[in-house]
Amino acid sequence: MQMTVVSKFALKVGLLAGLVASAPLMSYAADGGATETEAIAMVKKGVAFIKTSGHEKGFAEISTKGGQFSDRDLYLTVYGLDGTVRAHGANTKMVGKNLIELKDVDGKAFVKERMEMAAAKPTFWQDYKFTNPETKKIEPKRMYCEKLEDMVVCGGIYK
Repeated sequence: MQMTVVSKFALKVGLLAGLVASAPLMSYAADGGATETEAIAMVKKGVAFIKTSGHEKGFAEISTKGGQFSDRDLYLTVYGLDGTVRAHGANTKMVGKNLIELKDVDGKAFVKERMEMAAAKPTFWQDYKFTNPETKKIEPKRMYCEKLEDMVVCGGIYK
């Protein structure tokens, strides 16, 4: 089937509109950090990996620094809905710890809030402050999360 000039033009306009619409998502990458689009993709990849490989293998892979679920300042974390860390791509010392009462520098109980958000909806964004593993500084963070069974899989970007 041959495309007409009009349908080719419409396709180009549609592609351009998609790029323009995603421009705000790409803006975080200017400093070399991960984008919102990359965070969403990595979380989806992590959820799929856990579903196909099982919890044990999935958690181990997510907790492997420099592995397929770690890219610059983007890494995955997996929490049980009680606030217990099941996998952590930046700090394996957190695995097995219940962080439900953990607060950021502003006093926000972000793990507790994350569990409440996971109970209310299957996917969500959460904002708080956390130490960037690249800069070692506390920075605003935006975390994308997806609920999976009795846990939540998250990956975030630094703003």
